[in-house]
Amino acid sequence: MTAQQPRKRIALVAHDARKADLIAWIGANIATLDGNAFWATGTTGQKVRAAHPTLDVTPLKSGPLGGDQQIGAMIAEGRIDLLVFFVDPMTAQPHDVDVKALTRLATLYNIPMACNEATADMIVSSSHFASGYIPRKASFTDYETRTV
Repeated sequence: MTAQQPRKRIALVAHDARKADLIAWIGANIATLDGNAFWATGTTGQKVRAAHPTLDVTPLKSGPLGGDQQIGAMIAEGRIDLLVFFVDPMTAQPHDVDVKALTRLATLYNIPMACNEATADMIVSSSHFASGYIPRKASFTDYETRTV
C-alpha cells in the first residue's frame, strides 16, 4: 500500500471450513492488503493474526457469540469499507440468522461484500480498491419519513 492510498477498514469473517482458504487468500494478496485495518470475528481474527502478524487485525467475539452482529453494527455506523466473508455453503450454520443479518446490512449500506475467493480477488484487484472510491451512500429518507 502506498502513502497515497487511503487505509481501508476491512471486516473478515469465515466459516470454520473456509478459515484456511481465507488465510491463504490473504497470504496471496498480502502486498495489497498490508497497511489496511481489519476487524474479524473471534476465531478467524486469531488465526489471521497468527498467520499474518504484520496485519493490523482486531478480533471481535466469535460469530455465534455475537461477532457477526458486532461487524454488522460497525457497517451500520459507517466504520467498515469492505466485508470479506468466506462462506461454507455445504454446512448448515447454527447462527444462520446472524449471517443473513450481516449480509443484509452490507447490502443495505452498499458496501462491497465478497463471499468467495473469486469475488474477493476482483475487489482487491480493482482500481477502486487502491483509490479513494466511496460507494454511493444509501438513502433511507422514504423509509424514515413514511407514515405508519
